[in-house]
Amino acid sequence: MIVLQCVNVSKAFGAEPILENVKVEVQTNERVALVGRNGAGKSTLLKMIVGEMSIDSGEIVIPKTVEIGYLSQHTDLRTSKTIWDEMLSVFAPLLKMEQHLRYLETQMATDMPEHEYTKLLKEYDQLQNDFKEQGGYQYEADIRGVLAGLHFQQFDYATPISTLSGGQKTRLALGKLLLSKPELLVLDEPTNHLDMVTLTWLENYLNSYPGSILVVSHDRFFLDRLTTKVVELSRNQTTTYHGNYTYYLDEKAKRYEQERKQYEKQQAEIEKLETFVAKNLVRASTTKRAQSRRKQLEKMERLDRPQGDEKSASFGFDIIRQSGNDVLSIRDLEIKYGDHTVFSNIDLSLTRGESVCLLGDNGTGKTTLLKAVTKQLTPDSGNILFGSNVSVGYYDQEHAKLQSNKTVLQEVWDEFPATIEKDIRSLLGLFLFSGDDVLKSVSSLSGGEKARVALAKLMMVKANLLILDEPTNHLDLDSKEMLEAALMDYPGTILFVSHDRYFINRIASRVVELDQGKTTSYLGDYTYYSEKKKEMAERAAIEEEKTAQSPLRTEQKEKTNYQQDKEAKRAERQKERRMSAIEEQLEKLETANAELEAQLLEPEVYSDHVKAKDIQDQLSANENEMEQLMEEWESLEH
Repeated sequence: MIVLQCVNVSKAFGAEPILENVKVEVQTNERVALVGRNGAGKSTLLKMIVGEMSIDSGEIVIPKTVEIGYLSQHTDLRTSKTIWDEMLSVFAPLLKMEQHLRYLETQMATDMPEHEYTKLLKEYDQLQNDFKEQGGYQYEADIRGVLAGLHFQQFDYATPISTLSGGQKTRLALGKLLLSKPELLVLDEPTNHLDMVTLTWLENYLNSYPGSILVVSHDRFFLDRLTTKVVELSRNQTTTYHGNYTYYLDEKAKRYEQERKQYEKQQAEIEKLETFVAKNLVRASTTKRAQSRRKQLEKMERLDRPQGDEKSASFGFDIIRQSGNDVLSIRDLEIKYGDHTVFSNIDLSLTRGESVCLLGDNGTGKTTLLKAVTKQLTPDSGNILFGSNVSVGYYDQEHAKLQSNKTVLQEVWDEFPATIEKDIRSLLGLFLFSGDDVLKSVSSLSGGEKARVALAKLMMVKANLLILDEPTNHLDLDSKEMLEAALMDYPGTILFVSHDRYFINRIASRVVELDQGKTTSYLGDYTYYSEKKKEMAERAAIEEEKTAQSPLRTEQKEKTNYQQDKEAKRAERQKERRMSAIEEQLEKLETANAELEAQLLEPEVYSDHVKAKDIQDQLSANENEMEQLMEEWESLEH
């Protein structure tokens, strides 16, 4: 079944076309990625699909039965509700059903004519069945699961959303959307503000999502793991590729090469025919053959020259001189903010030619460490030592120094005044600032444009140690690939922080994890790191299970107080006996309830108001007892 179809959709802003005859199709359970450079019109197309923007021509077809859920790039929950109440609002219909069930139960407990009771009981059974099928007994568990996955498990769920940060509000908006489970999820940059643990959870959640997904994301690792089809939006039009992001890149290159060869072959044939016609048309002996060739030329359907990628930033990083073998040494580093210790006793070393990625959850101090290395803040204790001939270039994820009212040209030229204007302009041209673009105010630039200016300045430094803090933020996919190519050819040393797992895989020769104030080194890329972490977690779980299952060793017994051990074992036996007794009682109650429910279906019972009421009362009493027993069992289990 087709849940979304865009047929020849076009859109223009003034005289400038944004989309022309765009075609997109999403089938049931498909995961479709919409990719394209910044400004290609991806967000515009999504807004038209969800009805936030009109189309100029064409048609967007969505079946009436299909519900769409939309997460925009700048979704923000503006509400005075608490975290729990806001998530609970998704289940308003279920809550109404639950309230009506409680109301029916109170009504059934009162005296009434038999026919009214029968009618009420039938309504109650149907409503209870609907409530169960629609998730009435698991919606609270669903809320807790999503909030835990989005890293809200440490929050008090009574926290007002208005007190949260913008990133936290965006994560909650995503959680609310996931809980609503629409048939089609339309997601515009859903991975913003997510750390790697949360990203992995989101990937797993979306992979098992029961509906269809249309997503825009600059996270290529995310697209590789999630999507089954890629729709590229380029030069106002779309091209579809059936596969994930890596397949799309390979197939796109193959298609271009095939089209180029076909075009060149046809051009050679055209030239040959035209030459023959020109030479032989005026000769009486060959004029008929020349006319035949001319007709062949006229009938030929000429191929257009295949268009390669749109113009992308093209640059490289060089160094003035090489550093010594030992580039950076950090020993016993400690940094505090007020009374809070960010980390202490941090050790880290870099040697020439290494490319080291610093990984860790948000708030572990990665950016703080980079700022200490670049002397933007002073450590409370410890040493940061540079090797011989080391020169440092720093890229700031916030572009804090790019808020001036200078022009782009002035911003770069003022830092490198010895360089002539022509060379500065040529440099900026590599980063797609041509003509009057260099006269734009820096403060008016987009995030991606500021990132390109910052990279241009970094290129001019020609440092042999690059310190990069989230260098792929704000860059479109093409620019990310150009940056990766430049860094892979860079002859110096790199220390960087990034949440872009695809980027880490291509650049990192070593991953250093910063966790709970300690560093752990992994000699490999992100895939190696994640596999080792998974392997270590599995080993720890196995060891924990072995420890829990195996008898205490002789030497452990000798160190353990005999009386304490005896008391512990006695308590464990009592707990196990009580749990077994509870399980037996639960089985008995479940059997009794099944028999009582069967009795309610018998004509002589449901037609007898008194009997039916007695059975219903017994069912309620049994269920209350079962709930109490389950609570006791769960407390014993933990």
